[in-house]
Amino acid sequence: MGTPLIPLRDERCDLVAKLEFCNPAGSSKDRSALWILEKAIDRGDIAHGTTVVESSSGNFALALAFYCRMLGIPFVPVIDPNCNEATEAQLQLLCERVERVSIRDTTGGYLESRLSRVQDVLVEPGSVYWPNQYANPDAREAHYRFTGAELLAQAGRLDYLFVGVGTGGTIAGLSHRIKETHPGCVVVAVDAEGSVIFGGPPKKRRIPGIGSSIVPPLCGQALIDRVEIVSETRTAEACGVLAAEYGLYAGGSTGSVYAAVQDFFARHRPGPRRPRVAFIAADRGQAYAGTVYDPMWLRQLDAEAAQRPGVENLAVK
Repeated sequence: MGTPLIPLRDERCDLVAKLEFCNPAGSSKDRSALWILEKAIDRGDIAHGTTVVESSSGNFALALAFYCRMLGIPFVPVIDPNCNEATEAQLQLLCERVERVSIRDTTGGYLESRLSRVQDVLVEPGSVYWPNQYANPDAREAHYRFTGAELLAQAGRLDYLFVGVGTGGTIAGLSHRIKETHPGCVVVAVDAEGSVIFGGPPKKRRIPGIGSSIVPPLCGQALIDRVEIVSETRTAEACGVLAAEYGLYAGGSTGSVYAAVQDFFARHRPGPRRPRVAFIAADRGQAYAGTVYDPMWLRQLDAEAAQRPGVENLAVK
């Protein structure tokens, strides 16, 4: 595929962003979606007449919808109310059937409800394949083989790598590939406030694309040195900065990771040598026009945030 690496101005480090939202379907999930489908076809898990079903908050569903349409494979995405209207409209256009859950699960989110609906579809008549992006090793391999190899070729020396975490496939693949060449590179996982991946308490989350209400198995395979937890208010602020200062119309997970870079170096002053820092810009901003770029939505978010305590960032031992 090949996505660009661009420099961003920063007083404290040499900062570069890998624009994964330049992939054909608009996010880093292109990598895992296409590779998972290709490997499943090679193994015979997907044959003529097989339907693919997957739970997704947006980006992975869009990527699967795009590549399944190209390959002539029926696809049923299972989404929830946090899926942006633009994303849902696109899925309705690309897929003959879209399943949408509306009942929150025991954590206050929708993931368990989506996974339960996936299981319902799997027992329907006919051949049905579930990629299971939360545990599929092909997702990790895609980012090891492709995203990681590209980043190494483009970036040269890397001292820090910031990656948003949802299913864990991106950070699992990238961390192993980068540390093979740069073992001293500090891998920083970026998670959303309200996600339980790194042990935080579950809370209502409104921005899709980052965080999870379960601990995905792929996260346990990642080489993580630090964890940064980002509030949704900070995510929205960072998206605004990326647009105003660099012209990058970025999505929520991208804003979260950029916010994590700024917050981390505000607390950790680098030494005499300027560190070389990369972060993954995972998704575009179009699907977030009605949320992080909507002043009315932001005012409501600020009002809710003012009533909640802050969170601490973590070091992984």
